[in-house]
Amino acid sequence: MRTASDIMTADVETVGPDDDVASVLTGLARAEFNGYPVVETDDDGDERLVGIVTQGDLVDLFQPSDRTLWIPVGFPPFLESLTYGIDLSWDELDVGLDLLRNAGHPVSDVMTEDVVTVGPDEDIDAVLDVLADGDRDINRVPVVDDDGRVVGIIARQDLLQALGDERLAG
Repeated sequence: MRTASDIMTADVETVGPDDDVASVLTGLARAEFNGYPVVETDDDGDERLVGIVTQGDLVDLFQPSDRTLWIPVGFPPFLESLTYGIDLSWDELDVGLDLLRNAGHPVSDVMTEDVVTVGPDEDIDAVLDVLADGDRDINRVPVVDDDGRVVGIIARQDLLQALGDERLAG
């Protein structure tokens, strides 16, 4: 059976807890993935996983729910009316204002600190359990060694590819 280290991507892009939210969002907009492991350098110079920041963590900063306009539809006095919610789309000004308002905020303000991880020697079934958990809705899982260092990352796509390869080989 293959292990996490067999299917992980070893070259992992990370950010630091003090990195600016706006620059992380810009990086995610240009990346082919939707989140970064957040690492902090310890006194020995080793980077340890301290969190994860995803597009989902940034949604409330850059698309607050107050941009939804609720309109009652029906005849006065609206006793049995329908209500429609219209999402007021962003325009370039809104995005620019959001970036300006959130510039300078550190990633540590929005990151998830309780990160689900797998070890490099865990089998594919353990990785499947994590990535298929509907309650957590995790798209990428960091692979960390016993010292908390990020040694890789596995996306759902990586897992599906590995399972497909095993199916074809078997």
